[in-house]
Amino acid sequence: MGTTTRDNHIRVRFAPSPTGSLHVGGVRTALFNWLFARGRGGVFILRIEDTDRKRSQEELGDEIIEELRWLGLDWDEGPIFQSRRFNLYRNHALNLLREGKAYRSEPDGAGGTAVILKVMPADITFRDLVYGPITVSGNELKDIVLLKSDGSAAYNFACVVDDHEMGITHVIRGEDHIPNTPKQLILYQALGWTPPSFAHLPLILGEDKSPLSKRHGSTSLRAFREGGFLPGALRNYLALLGWSPGGDRELLTSSELVEQFSLKKVIRRSAVFDYQKLLWMNGQYIRKSSPEELVTRLQPLLADTEWGTVPRERLKSIVSLLGHRLKSLKDFTAQAGYFIDREIIYDPAAVSKYWTGEGVGGILTEVKKEIASVEPFTEKGLEKALRGLMAQRGIKGGDLIHPLRVAITGQKDSPGIFEILLLLGRERVLSRLEKALAYIDRIQK
Repeated sequence: MGTTTRDNHIRVRFAPSPTGSLHVGGVRTALFNWLFARGRGGVFILRIEDTDRKRSQEELGDEIIEELRWLGLDWDEGPIFQSRRFNLYRNHALNLLREGKAYRSEPDGAGGTAVILKVMPADITFRDLVYGPITVSGNELKDIVLLKSDGSAAYNFACVVDDHEMGITHVIRGEDHIPNTPKQLILYQALGWTPPSFAHLPLILGEDKSPLSKRHGSTSLRAFREGGFLPGALRNYLALLGWSPGGDRELLTSSELVEQFSLKKVIRRSAVFDYQKLLWMNGQYIRKSSPEELVTRLQPLLADTEWGTVPRERLKSIVSLLGHRLKSLKDFTAQAGYFIDREIIYDPAAVSKYWTGEGVGGILTEVKKEIASVEPFTEKGLEKALRGLMAQRGIKGGDLIHPLRVAITGQKDSPGIFEILLLLGRERVLSRLEKALAYIDRIQK
């Protein structure tokens, strides 16, 4: 992965909450933390912030872990679950209570009391590694809840305790967390701890320039995985959302991203999520991938379809033929449908263009005879026989190949016709030609 400066003192974390699927903004945050750590020989920690007892769901935590693994963002420590660390938070909160820095609230309806930190009004200034100096007026700051009345830790308090206990040196997160930073700095001061450095990442916007949300379509990592995107393409695209290595290059390997990533190059303005650009980039990655790798990625997507029982080697052959035409692995079933034993649906435009001319039926009848008798039934054998037929009849290649393509695929465009004939097999090709001839006979009467 190239030479990196070793700095084992660099420790960063990605800390999602299992209250929903992992979305683009969170994924980019995870990626930037991972790139920052990997480029400096540091430590990347995965922490699941599941202190919200009402909204956190264990299965969503499992999904986040699985999706990050799929994306290739490996972690050095974790996953660490905050829900298993309540005693740690409680002990620190009680220490602040004993020191007179915190107080208990009035009991709630269930008799529970919250523990709250007293905050003295004072302006807070910190230097953000992306935005520079940020000052928040003390008039905007209120007392900070440490423990809720149900005994669970409040977000900001648990976050500070964990970042300190885990030795986090840099907190890299979305700019929506900027309002939390002054509160957390106050907590660090109250606890007598040195705070980490903070870097906040600009928001990701939809193409209408509003914050990216569900109204812009599904933007969860799971949806991209199920939508046939490759992990490498997604890593590459998300790395360029709000960061630039300089120059005009857009396709970078993970090694290049690791070597070149720097917080100094994070762009302060919000990035716009361009789905078509991602789709283009994914197509580029598909073209560079081996058929073996593509089949491995493809099979889970096909498991519950009619393709689920197709042997791996046959899939590999079809992928080898079609791979360069795919922008997403989800395109495979539409592009390769004619390789499955089912009724061929003829594209009306292809029929109109290639099956209405005089003599088409006669040409395909002779093609059928050639294919029935050609030996050996190989790509070279088929090409020799059919090109011989073209020469014998004195016709151009397109006069034979285009009608034949419609007959066996139903489409007007496809990969090489001789490769398709070979993959379909003699019996299936002859059956389709027979049906095509009957169809042509009906439309030309």
